Amino acid sequence: MVTMTKAILCLAVVSMAPTIALAREAAPNTMTARERAAGWQLLFNGRDLDGWRSFDGGAPSPSWVVRDGTLELTATSGRMSGGDLVTTGSYGAFELTLDWKVARGGNSGVLYLARNVPQTRQIYETGLEMQILDDAGHPDGKIPSHHAGALYDLTVPPAGVARPAGSWNHARLLVEHGRIRQWLNGKPTADVSYGDDAWRSRVAASKFAKMPFFGTFPSGLIALQDHGEPVAFRNVKLRVIGASAVEARK
Repeated sequence: MVTMTKAILCLAVVSMAPTIALAREAAPNTMTARERAAGWQLLFNGRDLDGWRSFDGGAPSPSWVVRDGTLELTATSGRMSGGDLVTTGSYGAFELTLDWKVARGGNSGVLYLARNVPQTRQIYETGLEMQILDDAGHPDGKIPSHHAGALYDLTVPPAGVARPAGSWNHARLLVEHGRIRQWLNGKPTADVSYGDDAWRSRVAASKFAKMPFFGTFPSGLIALQDHGEPVAFRNVKLRVIGASAVEARK
């Protein structure tokens, strides 16, 4: 009888395991005690746009909405209208993780080290971009350095790292002193120096060559791009490492 009881309990635990796992998965926009102890913070609380503003300094565009714990861009014009959503804080060296999901044929990005300076009009004139794309359904999918996960127009990610349109992808960005790395779904997609001659040469060979402020700042805003196409975000978490992304000169 005791043996049978133990067997029944074991079966019950096994049968509950998927439910427990799903319950854990179903709690986005939260942090563990370990994450808090390591200095992580939520940039998106899952309820509202607290901590975010429009790139021009005003209130967020009405195209950005919070729905069922996700931060969504509902725009469908297919054009960049300047409605990029940016953090109220500025960051230098940091680690960022988030989940993103793009619609079929969609295009977006996570920009960072960006600033709004009078001589520029668009955020991409200063900020670097971790590309978000439906590789299979968007014309940019034919350009290797524009694939999802790329440091846009500057690196080429491995083929097939992005999941299909409508699926959640997990991105990680690590900005250290003089070095930038990106991952998509656990696979490295970019690893470059920053602020040195090699970086300047890389920029000079890209479409940003004629943008004098691009990739020149030691710190800046983090932005979710309004490319005029639906995209969703959740679990946006950040850990500050230092005040500057540029290695101190000796």
